[in-house]
Amino acid sequence: MTRGNQREKDREKAQKKSAQQKKKMDGDPRKRLEEQAAIMRQKQKEAEARKTDGGGK
Repeated sequence: MTRGNQREKDREKAQKKSAQQKKKMDGDPRKRLEEQAAIMRQKQKEAEARKTDGGGK
């Protein structure tokens, strides 16, 4: 094998990445969606405030 332990390292990296994504998906789906919606509403408020205050600059 010319690549040494490259395959093993890639496999570990992929497992770590999938574990992080799974962690994001834990919990109640409705609660998670509501939290995401609240974040988006806040971002929209901030964008509107920037538009009215300085014209985007």
